[in-house]
Amino acid sequence: MVRRLSGPRPEFDAAAIYEYPEHLRPSLEAMPRLPGVYIFHGESDAMPLYIGKSVNIRSRVLSHLRTPDEAAMLRQSRRITWICTAGEMGALLLEARLIKEQQPLFNKRLRRNRQLCSLRLSGEKPQVVYAKEVDFSTSPDLYGLFANRRAALQALQSIADEEKLCYGLLGLESLTRGRPCFRAALHRCAGACCGRETPQAHQMRFTAAMARLQLVCWPWQGPVGLKEQGEAMTQYHIIHNWLWLGSVTNLNDAGALLRTPAGFDHDGYKILCKPLMGGEYEITELALMTR
Repeated sequence: MVRRLSGPRPEFDAAAIYEYPEHLRPSLEAMPRLPGVYIFHGESDAMPLYIGKSVNIRSRVLSHLRTPDEAAMLRQSRRITWICTAGEMGALLLEARLIKEQQPLFNKRLRRNRQLCSLRLSGEKPQVVYAKEVDFSTSPDLYGLFANRRAALQALQSIADEEKLCYGLLGLESLTRGRPCFRAALHRCAGACCGRETPQAHQMRFTAAMARLQLVCWPWQGPVGLKEQGEAMTQYHIIHNWLWLGSVTNLNDAGALLRTPAGFDHDGYKILCKPLMGGEYEITELALMTR
């Protein structure tokens, strides 16, 4: 007879059998407690496994080494390198660039997006426009940044649903002249398509709802230097049209970076717009320095 043990069975504890990756310990000896970017390398020097950033490189890397969920990446890792920056801003900018350039295996965000688009409100109906065709840094009538056309139209539909706007007037569906749209009959549309609301009132509500998504045009005549003062260094981040061109420790060394073509950059805009417009950093207009 087989005797069964009574009581609940203990749950499997992955952390209990997780082994600290001994082969990565040499990489930790000189790792700084400073802001910057760190890189997990595998067998290939051309494609890293993972790129991350932190205000404290050593602390952040150690948190990876203590996490059983990341054991697969750590087993493939052979060494860890890092690049120090003056602060978090520099780390964010460098991380975004390196991920797009090197396409690490375990990074799922900040990949290069070739379908980046926005909604243009310059005519009767909003239009989807693409960054490869329109300069997003100088166009004043753009709203939202979207990974593709489908995402842009979904965002437009969500705003229409929230504000009871007419799908037909927004170009999301066809309208039959003289007849209300289907959503108007369900009271999901305020009725601009059938006279219950004026087209002007509909447009005003739509514009007000979209205002929070409006892109900020590049507000300077040319490139600027953003000063970031850190514990171990000072960096000047050279930026033009929301694109980070690189960093220097002295503004007099920015000349080579200024020759880089400066098209709109999605990640640069997300990282830089609020700090630059909020006056959080000292800004130097480089166009004025070269006159």
